Amino acid sequence: MSLRLLEADEPPPVIEYRPNGGSAFVIAVDHAGRRMPRRLGSLGLPRAELERHTAWDLGALAVAMRVSAALDAPLVAQEYSRLVIDCNRTPGSETSIPTMAESLAVPGNIGLSDDEIAARRLEIFEPYHARLRALLRARQAAQRPTFLVTQHTMTDVLKGARRQMHAAVLYEHDRRLAGVVLEMLRRDEKLLIAENEPYLVQLTHYTVPHHAESHGLPYVELEIRQDLVAEEAGRAAWAQRIAQALQDAEPVYNERYPPP
Repeated sequence: MSLRLLEADEPPPVIEYRPNGGSAFVIAVDHAGRRMPRRLGSLGLPRAELERHTAWDLGALAVAMRVSAALDAPLVAQEYSRLVIDCNRTPGSETSIPTMAESLAVPGNIGLSDDEIAARRLEIFEPYHARLRALLRARQAAQRPTFLVTQHTMTDVLKGARRQMHAAVLYEHDRRLAGVVLEMLRRDEKLLIAENEPYLVQLTHYTVPHHAESHGLPYVELEIRQDLVAEEAGRAAWAQRIAQALQDAEPVYNERYPPP
């Protein structure tokens, strides 16, 4: 394939912190940024649209970096906009390269050639998942206990409907770690922590099904409402809350589900 997406001076898609961290937790952030490849401009969208939840998970990386620091946990993140290619959607699925941003059409994603689609996958999607896969496999080869945490944020208002939950714990089939983390987060009775709401991990999703479920790796997917982490104070508070919940969940999980 001769078509290129990223120019030589543009940042690589993968950012990584503490690859050799001592924690059992590995944190992944699929929608960490809203960066757009120079060749794509704004995909034909108003620039203001690139600030919204349709372009990225606002606050997710900031929270994850603090949790990574608190736990000494490896972190792998992808900072190009989900509008370019969604790194938590199976390539080829309807929402992998979205043609709609909530209620707006995305002109730059309509009528793409096979080469244009392949460039986005090869230069953004594949490097991110290859790095995460390599990290998890290396830990498995070293027989290091590992729990995958995928950090997301969700918009507080979607199509006019306000979400009441402060955060949510999501999973596909394996509820083990998610259930324990849910218990830890729900200790604060002032918070509404949802379970598999406003959505759950689905077959079209990628990170959890491919890196965790298919390998029997314990995991939890976390969502925080974006208005709660729009400012530094909220990000710090939620990072502390999540780090404490994960730290407290680890011994409980190991007691309930000892390795064979």
